[in-house]
Amino acid sequence: MSTSNYHTLRVAAVIQETHDACSFEFDLPEALASEFKYRPGQFLTLRIPWQDDWLPRCYSLSSSPFENERMRVTVKRVDDGRGSNWLCDTIKSGDTVQVLKPAGVFVPKDLNEDFLLFAGGSGVTPVLSILRSALTQGQGRVRLLYANRDEQSVIFRDFLRELAAEFPERLQVIHWLDSVQGHTSPRQLAPLAEGFAGAQVFVCGPEPFMQCVEQAMKLAGVSGKSVHVERFVSLPGESKTHIETVVEHEGSTATHLTVELDGETREIECETGEVLLAAMQREGMKPPHSCLVGSCATCMCTLVSGDVDLLANEALDRDELAEGWTLACQAVATSDRVHLKFPD
Repeated sequence: MSTSNYHTLRVAAVIQETHDACSFEFDLPEALASEFKYRPGQFLTLRIPWQDDWLPRCYSLSSSPFENERMRVTVKRVDDGRGSNWLCDTIKSGDTVQVLKPAGVFVPKDLNEDFLLFAGGSGVTPVLSILRSALTQGQGRVRLLYANRDEQSVIFRDFLRELAAEFPERLQVIHWLDSVQGHTSPRQLAPLAEGFAGAQVFVCGPEPFMQCVEQAMKLAGVSGKSVHVERFVSLPGESKTHIETVVEHEGSTATHLTVELDGETREIECETGEVLLAAMQREGMKPPHSCLVGSCATCMCTLVSGDVDLLANEALDRDELAEGWTLACQAVATSDRVHLKFPD
């Protein structure tokens, strides 16, 4: 895997949020300010050393891009989690970490809408960024359901209390503790949509929790187009990943590829079955990427025109595909012209 897209950032502070969760704040050199400009709900990919390998791991930003504060990710330990435990055990203020620029589309299109937010455990991380941004940049109401095992597991407990006191007419925070109420069920969560018709719904947490929320929103009659879910998968180590260059794929064809990347537009020719990310690299371009297996979404870009097939996809849901997103590391052209645009 090429490491040319990674930047080395200094850890400015490590904050112990709970017994099993830490936040890591980064110093951002002025020269990287534009490249690390981010939107609420996005994540960073960290490159973590492990034995004789490197592990790419995606962690959501809990900071808000609209506040005068350092960029911050929050990491909760996972049982046998190689990345989360290494970070929480090893990294101290003053250390450096290799980081890719922000990525992801778990991002509100309009911060002035009403928001119905559901977070489970460390899933509160991107949700907090969205919540704070909506309160300071918009005029809508925000309702947050935050589920945890017990009271000791609640990340940002005091901060959420302060925000609720600061915005009493616009923010409602509802805590759900499994130790008290048991696990959530769709019928218990569905009533939370009352009074929030037309709201945008953002969901992040463990898979059973997110499935529960999705079922709850269906019961409540909420349009699936209004429900946005953030899913992360554990990525393989770098030694176990490589980018396919040319593959045999039915329907693939040679194509004229237009790429908008980093403020420039390039035109290149791709042969039949050539993976588009590989073609860009062949021409000396540096598109964002990490896992190379269609799981991390770092290489997400918009299919402006043309047609592609994805060899693998564990990152994009049907709505994101319908909106025109694709994965450069898994895309092969099925039309003679393709136009891709990477996020600014």
